[in-house]
Amino acid sequence: MSYVPDTVGGTAKLLVVGAFGVGKTTLIGTVSEIRPLRTEEAMTVASVGVDSLHGVENKTTTTVALDFGRVTLGDTVLYLFGTPGQQRFWSLWDGLAEGAIGALVLVDLRRIDDSFAVLDQLEATGLPYVVAINDFPGAPRHADDEVRQALALPAAVLLHCNALDHRSSVNALITLVSHALTCLDAAEARIR
Repeated sequence: MSYVPDTVGGTAKLLVVGAFGVGKTTLIGTVSEIRPLRTEEAMTVASVGVDSLHGVENKTTTTVALDFGRVTLGDTVLYLFGTPGQQRFWSLWDGLAEGAIGALVLVDLRRIDDSFAVLDQLEATGLPYVVAINDFPGAPRHADDEVRQALALPAAVLLHCNALDHRSSVNALITLVSHALTCLDAAEARIR
């Protein structure tokens, strides 16, 4: 299906963000009903010493601009924009965030420290977000409250997902949309 069905009543733009190698491209590819647009390039010797491959030693490509996918849920189409993970590409985030209703933050517990800068960057956008722990095989397991405390996320929605699993990834997106709509409703109520 390459065109939006006539039954679509609404659309929403979502960001999928996270540190380098957390599964953003994978998640978008897993859920997209169209062939995703990817701007991946091969990693070269120029990235040695710049991009840490700790925990993702087999990674050979990286997103340099964005990933794009689309998924229809009921009568709503979600347009997914995946951001690059490396800080040197973060100047693209402002344009990608424009018009978005929220962001799904993917976190890899093998490299949780990489998430701090991502959360700081995201908070500068003012978008509502949920944090999804991408459950990689062999990743350490921690209680959600420990993760919340480690990332200083007392009020943030925290969930688990597997970016390789369609249902798990869609559920993470549904949670994000629900949270974003709740935040929008609360903001509208404050204005009244």
